Amino acid sequence: MIYLLRHGEIKGASTKRFIGQTDVGLSQAGLDLAALWQKRLSRINMDHVFASPLSRCVDMASIVSRRAKDAITLVDELREIDLGKWDGKPVVEIKNKFPEEWEKRGKNFTGYRPPMGESFLDLSQRVVPAFHEISRENPGNILVVAHAGVNRMILCSLLNKKIDSLFSIPQDYGCLNIIDNGDKTPRVQDINLMPDDFDA
Repeated sequence: MIYLLRHGEIKGASTKRFIGQTDVGLSQAGLDLAALWQKRLSRINMDHVFASPLSRCVDMASIVSRRAKDAITLVDELREIDLGKWDGKPVVEIKNKFPEEWEKRGKNFTGYRPPMGESFLDLSQRVVPAFHEISRENPGNILVVAHAGVNRMILCSLLNKKIDSLFSIPQDYGCLNIIDNGDKTPRVQDINLMPDDFDA
């Protein structure tokens, strides 16, 4: 099985910002949720643990798996989308300062790249092959800790959904997605589970 987890809540989450590859740590609520997942998943022996190199994912993976950070395999391709000059800035600021760019994004959601950033299509082309390599090369139970955008790209691919429907897939802070890796083609079993929804 593949346990695809989104990192928990980040510091400053109350302000709606574009957070892509800006390295923001977990809030106390995020740390608490990681500890709760550690208890829920403690009966499952994770044979392999992978994470995005951003600290919010590394810390989440370390707490949940009870592994030292240097025992977690970091995968650059699992980084969140690169939002370029928009990264870290409040959404309202982007709308006000870059109205033409904001309009372009709305017209071409899949292919639009913020200045010096990636499009969702770029993200998919980076993430999906990396996920399938992890799936193919690592038998047993696998914990993967990544980001909302990254997880949605993986789930879109497995569910045969178009990229422009990615936000129809819920990915709350700290949610768990379960993917059956027993057959040749990984199959999605559950999406957006929280600890109270999960029974090992």
